[in-house]
Amino acid sequence: MEKVRIIDIFKISAERNASDIHLQTGSKPGLRIKGEIVRLEEYPEIDDTLMMKVIQEFLKDKEKKILEETGNVDTAIGISEAGRFRVNIFRQRGTFSLVARRIAGEIPDFKQLNLPESISKVSGFINGLVLVTGPTGSGKSTTLASIINEINKTRSCHILCIEDPIEYLYKNEKAIVTQREVGIDVETFKDALKYAVRQDPDVILVGELRDEETVEFAIRAAETGHLVFGTLHSTNATLTIGRILNFFHTERQPQVRKDLSLHLRAVISQLLIPSIKEEVGRVPACEVMFVNSLISRLIAEGQDEKIIKGIKSGKSEGMQDFEDSLYNLVQEGFIDEETALKYAENPQSLEMKLKGIFLSEEGGIVT
Repeated sequence: MEKVRIIDIFKISAERNASDIHLQTGSKPGLRIKGEIVRLEEYPEIDDTLMMKVIQEFLKDKEKKILEETGNVDTAIGISEAGRFRVNIFRQRGTFSLVARRIAGEIPDFKQLNLPESISKVSGFINGLVLVTGPTGSGKSTTLASIINEINKTRSCHILCIEDPIEYLYKNEKAIVTQREVGIDVETFKDALKYAVRQDPDVILVGELRDEETVEFAIRAAETGHLVFGTLHSTNATLTIGRILNFFHTERQPQVRKDLSLHLRAVISQLLIPSIKEEVGRVPACEVMFVNSLISRLIAEGQDEKIIKGIKSGKSEGMQDFEDSLYNLVQEGFIDEETALKYAENPQSLEMKLKGIFLSEEGGIVT
């Protein structure tokens, strides 16, 4: 297989609206379409020679060194007629594999992403910490890009993005958007954080909250009047609080709890689900939590198990849990009932709701 055919695979991924490309030595190329891996049977198996050509073509010298030393590397590439891709190359069973995530050429807005309307509130926040959470491949980066671009369009401010690697490319509109790529524009993530507040930002995107230092920076920046965005690999708001606390030693956790109760503004947790609409590949099911006085108190007092009730009681403020989201997606025709029940945490409760039987918080039935 010649190199041009690798480029063809990237082009095919765009034509077929695939979210990801999988190239693995000894296997046929695969595309993830509507959540399922589809093999390109018309292509032969990938061999070592081809993978080495891909590495030579896609990676800069510094990235090749990282791959050699660590066994994996992240980068981003643009391909004519195919678009922009976030690429991870890694070693497995002594050979190399590649996974590429396709990034939309234009940054989609909330409506195009089929996100709940209430998420638009986030772009109006002036300060505080906003987290977008979910498993790998749940659309966190795209949701964040949509929020950042909405701020870009509506506010005269400075947005500083610290990225590893840069995925979406922003064009200055009302705002000035600065994008610093770790390893290219700044040596390390730590250095980027060190100099961030000296660069007069109003909004800071720190990417993934990966350790104590990153979380500490995000909280302190929010505390000093910045609007800070980050991502986390957690499945809902309740688990997000626990995940953040686990970055810190036990003796520090009470203070971190207090800080979160004061400066956390919202947690958006999402999961991408295959849609039954032909024009929609996958649709996000979202839990949306805004930190009001009740949820702030629950966080401060360590009553995390009650946060879900706080979310359920905050519907008038735009909050929703996953069950509400799945119910709404069925009503809007994005997914069928079978799919909704498959992804529900409590299928029996959702099934009753889909039949028009609603349970109150006290356990009674409201029809």
